[in-house]
Amino acid sequence: MIEIGQLPNARAAQAFIDYLKGLNIQCNAVSHAEGVGLAITNPADEVQARAELLEFAKNPHDSKYLQASWDNGATDTKFDYGPGAKGLIQQFMTGAGPLTLVCFFACVAVFAAMNLGFANDTFTKLSFFGAVADSDLSQIWRVFTPSLMHFSAMHIIFNLLWWWYLGGKIETNLGTRPLLFLLIVAGTLPNIVQFYMTGPNFGGLSGVVYAVVGYTWLMGIRKPNCGINLPQSYMGFMMVWLVLGFTDVLGMPIANGAHIAGLCVGLAQALFDSKKSPAAKTN
Repeated sequence: MIEIGQLPNARAAQAFIDYLKGLNIQCNAVSHAEGVGLAITNPADEVQARAELLEFAKNPHDSKYLQASWDNGATDTKFDYGPGAKGLIQQFMTGAGPLTLVCFFACVAVFAAMNLGFANDTFTKLSFFGAVADSDLSQIWRVFTPSLMHFSAMHIIFNLLWWWYLGGKIETNLGTRPLLFLLIVAGTLPNIVQFYMTGPNFGGLSGVVYAVVGYTWLMGIRKPNCGINLPQSYMGFMMVWLVLGFTDVLGMPIANGAHIAGLCVGLAQALFDSKKSPAAKTN
């Protein structure tokens, strides 16, 4: 099954499923923590199904969807969440796109290396310019690779949960291109800012995390039909965490410069993307 997106509630999902049924496209609903996912069974229908979902999101109250429910809906069946509950691994894989997963597992691999006897070698190869004696400006990857390094279990779990949750939303709903831009820009610019604030000894994906947080939140406000959003309570939590980073309450060094720069990158990109005319998902 291929998940093509999600809708905010079961009623909307069922209306869309009934409409696709009239187009001979088999679609099932998939339960999510927020909203209802939509998964088609035939890969050949993906392009058409995604295009129809974009049209549905623009005007879900169109009379053709009501008519589809009358024509194709069944009153003797309960709302169907698909052919059985998905396993955790399948939910993990279908909740994100390839770029989200590649970055996720790259961080996991680096963390594993740093905790299996290769910490010095890993830090020597991936740290920012100036952290080790033999680093120089020809090693351009050092602008980005500190984003892949994490120094504690809590550090990597916190960052990767947000990355998978929001990066996956962006990639599955809007495509790989906007997420790739956020990853590259927010994985480099915040590192430069952090370097000038505290020096070269830092690491973590938190600059990128704050970029996808800001992007998802503002896109949900400015372009509510885009398929992504961040509840105000979640945004509030991340802002509180941002403020706490400037205190000693957390008991650990926090890359505050990377957090603020990443948030600014995400908000700026959302302002730009939300001004674009609606377009189909691009990879």
